[in-house]
Amino acid sequence: MVKRQGAQWAAVWAMVGVMVLWGSAAVAASPELKGKFEILQGEVSTHTPGKVKLIEFADFYCPHCHRFDGEGLALLEKEFGNRLEATMVGFPVIHGKLPTPFDMYEQAKMMGKGKEMKAILFRTIHKDKITGVLDRSLREVLLKEVGLDPKAFEEGMASGKPAKIFEEGRKWGERIKVQQTPTVLIDGNIKTETIDPENIRLIIQSILDGDKKK
Repeated sequence: MVKRQGAQWAAVWAMVGVMVLWGSAAVAASPELKGKFEILQGEVSTHTPGKVKLIEFADFYCPHCHRFDGEGLALLEKEFGNRLEATMVGFPVIHGKLPTPFDMYEQAKMMGKGKEMKAILFRTIHKDKITGVLDRSLREVLLKEVGLDPKAFEEGMASGKPAKIFEEGRKWGERIKVQQTPTVLIDGNIKTETIDPENIRLIIQSILDGDKKK
């Protein structure tokens, strides 16, 4: 887990039991909501019955984001299937890195291949150890793997729209005070920095259980 202040990664992956917090804000919002979380005041819930929306604020250069995306999120998607809608918002916390992968992800997302591009970018940076400039020649190789037309992709990149979307996402993260990556936002106003899959599973399950009682 990478904090913007530079604190070290806390070993939350080894967590076996998950504490249930009943803060005053959480009780007011939903007496049955379980897990470790914060209800964000001033942020509107985006929940629709029977489905949970998960936003992962992540930095492509963050190794803990890579791990969560490949392990924790994969487990959650397997368990909840189409009851979980997960996407990523780029939120850079590691200084001195170019925003190119974030723009590439946003462009691929607009072309219907965001999930595939996200996985390839994480692999390229963390497994293939390519952390420098992702120039057009390298991008073309990745685009062929994803299954996107390089010409249409580069035209989209040149339009500036992906960079604008990325900047809007960064400002969103700042507004809700994202301090570390990965941070998860559930249904628009439930934030958790406890990125243990069991904690997030508990939150999601309690939301879906609540829907059944309505």
